Amino acid sequence: MNDTTIPLYSRISLNRDFPEYNLKQGDIATFVDTVPDPDGIEEGYILEIFNALGDSIDVVTVPKSAVSPLRSDEILSVRSFANAG
Repeated sequence: MNDTTIPLYSRISLNRDFPEYNLKQGDIATFVDTVPDPDGIEEGYILEIFNALGDSIDVVTVPKSAVSPLRSDEILSVRSFANAG
C-alpha cells in the first residue's frame, strides 16, 4: 500500500491501469478528495482527470495505493484519450 501522504489538489500519477475509466499507468490526475472504504481496508482517492489543454474530462475514484506523487526525475507525455482502451 502507498503510505506517502499526498496533499489535496496535488497532481499525481497512476501506478496501474484502470480500463473501466480508459486510464493507464503513468496518466496524470489531480487528487481532490478521499472516501472511506466501507470495509475499512483502504480509503479511496477521488481524482479529477484533465486533458492536455486543462479541461476537466472526468472524475474517478481509485484505491489510495493506485496513486503516486510526481517526482522530479519524471517527464510528462501525451496520448489520445479517444483511442484509449
